[in-house]
Amino acid sequence: MAAQPSNAQTSVADSWSGGTVGRQIRLPKMAEMIAGDLRRQIVHGQLAEGDALPSETELMAQYDVSRPTLREAFRILESESLITVRRGAHGGARVQLPDPKVVARYAAVILQYQRTTLEDVYEARSIVEPPCVGLLAELRSDDAISQLRAALVEHDAVGDDPMRSVRLHVAFHSLLIGLTGNQTLRLLMGMLENIIDMANASQVQSTIGSAAHQRASRKGLAAHHRVVDLIEARDAEGAEQLWRKHLTEARDYLVRADIETVLDLMG
Repeated sequence: MAAQPSNAQTSVADSWSGGTVGRQIRLPKMAEMIAGDLRRQIVHGQLAEGDALPSETELMAQYDVSRPTLREAFRILESESLITVRRGAHGGARVQLPDPKVVARYAAVILQYQRTTLEDVYEARSIVEPPCVGLLAELRSDDAISQLRAALVEHDAVGDDPMRSVRLHVAFHSLLIGLTGNQTLRLLMGMLENIIDMANASQVQSTIGSAAHQRASRKGLAAHHRVVDLIEARDAEGAEQLWRKHLTEARDYLVRADIETVLDLMG
């Protein structure tokens, strides 16, 4: 009769298989394990931006792997924009820090593939941003007010440059999110910022000089000034209500019949 596994062996097996004996387990490839080790060193700050990784020969010896395996690990990290690799006599791999723009680009691809509507994107913004504005009013710091006022001064000085104006408009929205200090919100909204920026620019280009564009620009900038006043006055409820109204009006102006989806905009 075959020997029965010990309790310790059974416990280990269950922990790997989720309690289903005999289920096949996929072990990570060596290249994935090397990429994971280097990734950890980067995100923990053990490898700084611009640092050169050891030579391929050194890393092959360190990890006891072949050159193709090491280069596969490099390709994984390159695809995540965590390293850049130069070929040739003076080449090698250098570290670059994680960039939220990489996430934003990938998110945009997924939204295009899913035929996500622009109205859907604007709705997401209208759900997230107003409570953030209310939070800023509750926190109300002199530094936040100073940064918001400086952004308004810059926007007021734009004059007759509608394309710069629309980019400053989007940047003001990003500043509001950033000033909450919540890193998760900054990343989530950063994924939408590029799409919203492109949609705004597209609409401005199609309506530039029109009465509708001038009216929308004036109302938008006025809302920005007013929300800073409400934040400074610690009126969280008033700031949140104003911002929700502002975003609804912006959506109604920016959503166009000829550009309905993110794919229409970016494809």
